[in-house]
Amino acid sequence: MAGDWIKMRSDLLTHPKVVRISSALKVDRLRTIGALFAAWCLFDAHSEDGTLPGYTDSVLNEMVGLKGFASAMRDVGWLQFNDDGLSMPEFEEHNGKSAKIRAEDAKRKRKDRTNVREIPDKKQTDSGPEKRREEKKVNTPPPPDGVDETVWQDFLKLRKAKKAPVTDTAIDGIRREADKAGMTLADALAMCCKRGWQGFEADWVKDKPGPNLFAGSI
Repeated sequence: MAGDWIKMRSDLLTHPKVVRISSALKVDRLRTIGALFAAWCLFDAHSEDGTLPGYTDSVLNEMVGLKGFASAMRDVGWLQFNDDGLSMPEFEEHNGKSAKIRAEDAKRKRKDRTNVREIPDKKQTDSGPEKRREEKKVNTPPPPDGVDETVWQDFLKLRKAKKAPVTDTAIDGIRREADKAGMTLADALAMCCKRGWQGFEADWVKDKPGPNLFAGSI
């Protein structure tokens, strides 16, 4: 089924929070990632709002087969415990139904843009206005997963004004610096737009920690 999946970052193996969990539990990072995958799947399958009523640290530890795992997740901001049970911060942004709808919509848009490139309109001339509009649409990259369309468009305008192309390398660099600052890519791009930065460095906000980052975003 379309909803039977979760989002995981491609660079999760080297994520600082994964390293911290592995160090705390004295296990290798692949073992940590396997336990994280199991925990995120548990929340995805049995929670509508990111909370698992009645669940405790010991229950989660037993389910993933790793003692102290729940406490280690909580220490890096990827798990919370309250009177209702265990909860996942920013669940709806990354793994809830709305997040999956956004991801599927982004995937559909990428497919539509690919089709535009692959099926040229023979009725259009190389210099005609319709041709120019098509080229403009094709050359506009879609927003990365988890990034609001409005923020993305503002960032594209900012980079264009500074004559700095938006490349995969540039976005990957901002994503890495956002990770160092404990922020999501979306938060980093929003800050760039607000402050007129064409790029982002973790040192620029090192005294202003961002929100907890949920690794289920790729």
